[in-house]
Amino acid sequence: MHLERLSVSNYKNIRQLEAEFSPSINLFLGQNGMGKTNLLDAIYYLSFCKSHTRTPDPQALCQGENMFFIQGFYFFDPHHEEILCGYKPCEKKVFKRNKKEYQRLSQHIGLLPLVIISPQDTELIHGSSDARRRFMDILISQYNNVYLHSLISYNRALRQRNTLLRTQVDDYRLYTAFEAILIRESKLIFEARKEFIRQLIPLFNHYYGYISNSQETVLFDYLSHLHSEEPSQMLDRHRQTDRRLGYTSAGIHRDDIHFTLRQQSLHYTGSQGQQKTTLLSLKLAQYSLLAQHAPSTPMLLLDDIFDKLDLPRVQQIIDLVSGKDFGQIFITDTNRQHLDTLLRSSAVPTSSFHLVEGELSRLED
Repeated sequence: MHLERLSVSNYKNIRQLEAEFSPSINLFLGQNGMGKTNLLDAIYYLSFCKSHTRTPDPQALCQGENMFFIQGFYFFDPHHEEILCGYKPCEKKVFKRNKKEYQRLSQHIGLLPLVIISPQDTELIHGSSDARRRFMDILISQYNNVYLHSLISYNRALRQRNTLLRTQVDDYRLYTAFEAILIRESKLIFEARKEFIRQLIPLFNHYYGYISNSQETVLFDYLSHLHSEEPSQMLDRHRQTDRRLGYTSAGIHRDDIHFTLRQQSLHYTGSQGQQKTTLLSLKLAQYSLLAQHAPSTPMLLLDDIFDKLDLPRVQQIIDLVSGKDFGQIFITDTNRQHLDTLLRSSAVPTSSFHLVEGELSRLED
């Protein structure tokens, strides 16, 4: 699967954009603030029905405009798919596949598998557990539709239980229906996340060793209350505490991943290079795992990831993603000469574009 053509209107700083892409590598060049990240975000939006930067739809509108459209034309050998998203304030967001509107956006997730690597990934090490759970959920949901629906169901029941706790409802019978959903769905989510981590670890170790040329090992553990306690017992044990706090204090919505280097937290002891190598390895492992499970080859988006990396390490990454294990790739950078030299050595067909104030133009070889 690859994106053949993209049309964007009034999305962030992109007022009007039409482009055709290479099925291999596409390079977007331009200074910071010109719209490179917004262009990748538009491609991401077509896969996930939302912005990678978590920009609310009203804030994604170009200034002075009252609607945005993103349209992609994809090739799935031997057929084609057209995906269209339209948003207008105070109206329902429209998402269509081949001109037929989805009844639920969750029906679309997984059709266009995609992994993005961006500066935002630092939150996987330095951010809250929310970011690390989102890392797991985004990948598993792309190939496991049952997991996605369990996650949606769990989060809905969690919000409803928290509302009862926050408003100090005393009738225990009102809690039981929501807790039954939490118990049922948390078991499935927990098992899926355990299996995800089990499969991810060897892939991560492979990429970390390749990129770093080092014998050091970064370890990570999946932390969950369900490792030691059944969800029904956990809810019973925390019920009085939850009523006092006004929210559900334990469960799979508190799961986390802990990274360590030499038995110390990577957040505190890892150098900038070790942390960046960890993030790159983690996302490349995420890509490889998705490629194993997804019905089509995922797209890979690399958003300004080469900053502060030395040339040999950049060369290793370019050589890696140019290989047969990777599909269509979109790269943003500010230094054309830097990347052109490396891409020429890979002998992979590349389309290069220049972006200025949201306007895209193709560069000649």
